[in-house]
Amino acid sequence: MAPVIEERAAALDRDEAVARCMAAALRPGPVGAVGLELEAHLVDRDAPAARVPWARVARAVAGLPPLPGGSRVTLEPGGQVELSGPPLPDAAAAVAALRRDRDALAGALATDRLALAPCGADPLRPPARVNPAARYAAMEEHFAAVGCAAAGTAMMSSTASLQVNLEAGPCGGWSERVSLAHQLGPVLVAVSACSPLLAGRATGWASTRQRVWGDLDQARCGPLLGGADPASEWAGYALAAPVMLVRDGPTGRSEPVRSRVRFADWVTGAVPLGGRRPTAADLDYHLTTLFPPVRLRGFLEIRYLDAAPEPWWPALAALTAVLLDEPAAAGRAAEATAPVAGAWDRAAARGLADPALHAAARACLAAAVDTAPAALRPDLTALADAVDRGSCPGDELRAAARAGGPAAALLTATRTPEDDR
Repeated sequence: MAPVIEERAAALDRDEAVARCMAAALRPGPVGAVGLELEAHLVDRDAPAARVPWARVARAVAGLPPLPGGSRVTLEPGGQVELSGPPLPDAAAAVAALRRDRDALAGALATDRLALAPCGADPLRPPARVNPAARYAAMEEHFAAVGCAAAGTAMMSSTASLQVNLEAGPCGGWSERVSLAHQLGPVLVAVSACSPLLAGRATGWASTRQRVWGDLDQARCGPLLGGADPASEWAGYALAAPVMLVRDGPTGRSEPVRSRVRFADWVTGAVPLGGRRPTAADLDYHLTTLFPPVRLRGFLEIRYLDAAPEPWWPALAALTAVLLDEPAAAGRAAEATAPVAGAWDRAAARGLADPALHAAARACLAAAVDTAPAALRPDLTALADAVDRGSCPGDELRAAARAGGPAAALLTATRTPEDDR
């Protein structure tokens, strides 16, 4: 009998890893298409203080029909539900499709007395992972081993965001476009802030979600620094980031890395994780474990917005897209946000109560309203009025908590426009 020869994928060298990262970072093309992703905490209306057991979460999602706008439904570590819409021609189409899908999903879940609470942090329930997926178990172990266990568990199980995915645009404008996406970050954190409570208590922060991300390993979660060549910077960021887990292809197991080992040290052979050097598949997976506020995935994945209920999230999605995709708005936003560039912690802590952030936010909303397509203008005008007053989505949760406690805040986040009719 001939011997069985096991084929193993070829190991990468450093130059190949850099080239692969750069090729994956940004894809040239026209701007305009928009994809949206909205996460929400899953709530049992009859027992809001308890996390929904995993078997019930999985059963509820498994029985869903295809959604009318084409969104995929996935489940996060704490049982959060994420709607990921397909890329559509513009922000108006993306918002309309995701609205339909959110309504359809909420209606289907309501038959099982479940509700969606899109807010940046769970205001009531302590952080706890319920999703048993091997990836999430390994992530939890890695975060604990590198000294950020509490923040890691909170990020995985108690936070939710609105992600806005935009085309990279022509390669000649990549540096300016990526830099602006980061520069807008603190202002949009302040405008979207919808997480004043976590685990049953007021935190004193406007965006506790952003605070949690700031407490994580910044080699994995910190912003890119900006420069003339974003693709090259992304490659450097990826190789400097620590490896979170090593997957065993034949068994499907995910082995957590319990120390800080840069991908660069694995690829050069300085630290042979799993008894081997990484393959292209290992690098591709490593890129999915990096969580900067703007992630380069061929397109720009804007990750710094708090999830928020209606009517906030559609307006926030429209604002982000207009400020980056409409040239006149982008120019005005760049000027307005320059004084608060990099003020991530101030934005998370004080939100629109910070005078400089409030002034920048008002200028950004004015630019967006003036230049937005007609279909987006009503949502943006309403948001501009709220920002003028210094209001953000978290104000409603804070008021509900004062009146009825953290459970009231969580249930307030589940309300839809239909509930108020």
